[in-house]
Amino acid sequence: MNVQKICIIGDGLTGLSAAVILGQENLKIDLYLGKKKVIKKDDRTTAISESSFQFIKQKLNIKNFNMFWPCKKINLFFEDKKKIRQFLSLKENKKKLMYIFKNNELKKNLDRCVLAKKNIKLIKKNITSIDYEDGSILLNKNKFFYDLIILSTGHKSKLYDKISQGRSIEKNYKETALTTSIKHNLKTINASQYFLKEGPFAILPFKKNVFSVVWSVSNYFLYNNNKSLKIILSKKIKVLLKNIKIKKIGKIKSYPINLNLKTKYFRKNILILGDGLHVVHPMAGQGFNLVLRDIKKLSELVSKTLKLGISLGNSFTLNDFYQSRKSENTILGLGINLTNIFFKENKYFAPIKKRILKNINNFDFINKISKRISNKGISI
Repeated sequence: MNVQKICIIGDGLTGLSAAVILGQENLKIDLYLGKKKVIKKDDRTTAISESSFQFIKQKLNIKNFNMFWPCKKINLFFEDKKKIRQFLSLKENKKKLMYIFKNNELKKNLDRCVLAKKNIKLIKKNITSIDYEDGSILLNKNKFFYDLIILSTGHKSKLYDKISQGRSIEKNYKETALTTSIKHNLKTINASQYFLKEGPFAILPFKKNVFSVVWSVSNYFLYNNNKSLKIILSKKIKVLLKNIKIKKIGKIKSYPINLNLKTKYFRKNILILGDGLHVVHPMAGQGFNLVLRDIKKLSELVSKTLKLGISLGNSFTLNDFYQSRKSENTILGLGINLTNIFFKENKYFAPIKKRILKNINNFDFINKISKRISNKGISI
C-alpha cells in the first residue's frame, strides 16, 4: 500500500505538535504555514499537567527541557471583604503538579523538530478553499487530495464553518485576559490562583525571579482603567505578595475571553483540532492540556488504522476520535464555566460560598479529585 498523505493547515502550537507527533508514523505530511506578512511573537505563558509534560517528553524530540518550569505546589485564594483568604493548597511530594513555559520558546523547539523530519514538507502558501466532499484543497487553481486534512488555524477561522455548521456551545464572557511578565526580588514563589472581585488572577512562575500574570477582568473594568493598568497591577501584586519588590513589569497584552465548544468535530476526512475545537476560560489553565490529550488520542487511532492497512479517508478513525474526546472536552469546558460563575461577585450567594470555601481544604478527597482532573482530565 502507498504511503498515506495528510495535510495540516496552521503552524501554531497545535499544528506543529500534531505534525511532529503524527510524523513519527509512516506518513507524508504537508504542513501549510500560509503567507505571513507580520510574524507575531506569542509572549504568553502556558501551564500543562504532569501527564501532558510526560507525553511531550516522550513524543517530541526536544533537546532542552529547561524552558519548562516545574511546580510542586499551587495555592488558591479568594477575596472576602477586601481580605485575601486561602481555601485550598494542592501539592505533590514526588511528582510535579504542572509545568509552565513561554509559548514562543516551545514554538521555536517545535519548529526545529519539524525541520528535522524528512517526511514533513513545509508549504508557505495560503489555501484558497477546501472541498469538503472529496477531501481536497485548492491551491492556485490546482486540487490536491489527502487521506486526512487537519485544520488548526485558530478559533476565528472561517474554514470550520462548513464542518461545524453553527453547532457549538458558545458564550461571550465580555471579559479580557490581561497578561504580562513580572521581574521581582523574591527567591521562591509558588504558582497561585486568586479569585478577586475584578476576576481570576493567576501567578505563574516560569524562571528564577520572573513570573507571568494572567488576570481576567470585565471589558467594563478594562475600558475604565486602560490608561493606568500598570499602576493598578503593581498595587494589586504588592497586596497579594507581601515583601515583594517589583523590578520590572513587561508590556501588558490583552486577549478576549470566550467559551466555544464545537459539537461537530469532522466532516468526511477533514478534522478540526486545537482552538477551533474548544476555547475555554483561561482561569483553570486547561486549554493546551485538552489539545495535547486530543493529539494523543488522534495519534493512537491513526497508528492503529495504519497498522491495519486501512486508508484513513475510508476508516472510522475520525468518528472514533469524536466519540472518545467529545465528552471530556465538553464536560471540562462547562465545568470551568461553572467555576467561573461560582467565584463571581454575588451578594446573595456570598455567604454560602464563604462557608464552602472555608471548609473545602479539610476534605482530602476534594484535594485528590482536583489533582486527578488537573493532571489527567476526566476519564469517560
